Amino acid sequence: MKALLALEDGRTFSCKSFTGDGEAEGEVVFNTSMTGYQEILTDPSYVGQMVTLTYPLIGNYGVCPEDTESAGIQAAALIVREYQGYPSNWRSTGDLASYLKKAGVIGIEELDTRALVRHIRKGGAMRGVISTQELDPAVLVRRACRVEPMEGCDLVSRVTTKTPYFWHEGRPDYLLEDTPLDSSIWRYREKHAVVAFDFGIKYNIIRCLEDAGCEVLVVPADTGAETVKQLEPDGIFLSNGPGDPEPVTYAIRNIRELAGYAPMFGICLGMQLLALALNASTYKIKFGHRGGNQPVKNIETGRVEITAQNHGFAVEFNSFDKDDFEMTHVNLNEKSVEGVRKANIDAFAVQYHPEASPGPHDAAYLFNQFARMMKNAKTK
Repeated sequence: MKALLALEDGRTFSCKSFTGDGEAEGEVVFNTSMTGYQEILTDPSYVGQMVTLTYPLIGNYGVCPEDTESAGIQAAALIVREYQGYPSNWRSTGDLASYLKKAGVIGIEELDTRALVRHIRKGGAMRGVISTQELDPAVLVRRACRVEPMEGCDLVSRVTTKTPYFWHEGRPDYLLEDTPLDSSIWRYREKHAVVAFDFGIKYNIIRCLEDAGCEVLVVPADTGAETVKQLEPDGIFLSNGPGDPEPVTYAIRNIRELAGYAPMFGICLGMQLLALALNASTYKIKFGHRGGNQPVKNIETGRVEITAQNHGFAVEFNSFDKDDFEMTHVNLNEKSVEGVRKANIDAFAVQYHPEASPGPHDAAYLFNQFARMMKNAKTK
């Protein structure tokens, strides 16, 4: 079925829909991962975005329920060069097109993704519209210009859980409405009790925390600092999530109040929110970092880690008080800050994704680092 992608700057791309009739709008971004399209689609950090995959053949291994990173597809659309509708994989339970159609998400192919990515790299991530119903370029370009921009928009409120939950047998175990949120809630106190703020948390982050010896209670993004203190956790985790961190003022306020209360670990958006809570600043990256091949140097060890990343905003390190903060990791491509630590309050964060899914596992040690920090805090 014929379709058209139009960008806000007037560039258009002819294509075909492999999911049937439909429309979508959002910020057009690209991901350089060679595998993991299901994990990418279900990552809440992609809310409001239409994802272009640079690997040319997509769909060949189908989809699998165990590979989702949230309750369902979060991306607004999928853009690929060539779709393969006949998957071959012993784990596959269905094809990608059916998976997208069930969620009401459009997928397009036969588009020059290389030209699109080069255009975004030059002009930056930009708003766009996909349609099979309206094929007039001028009309779609005007619609693209009216799409809500990422800057200044609180997307966390669209993806955060409404009810706290533990992780049980591979899925969320939601608390009953009358469950008291206090220290009696923890079932395995021999483990590290961790409160995880859900700004758009990926399921594999919870799995990694549990593998590091943590019992994780995932709470809504707007959970107040006093409620967290009543839970008496051993540690506080700040999750990944979508969009601009600055409008998430309620989270910034609560993080500021909780800083120093218990060891704190942040990933991606969690790092940006921690930075803002401690009076640093953030900025929008031209076309973002999305993929599984970003080189990051651990400044302490000198080791280079190949990392999974997915973010369009970053922390301005020069805005930190250098007497309070230490940069622990740096991006080797552009020297941007990838990790920070504030030792006097046992808080650290990284801009990339140590839980991968998809991507390399070079940085998985950070979850054990968080566990050691909590263990040491208990002995003080």
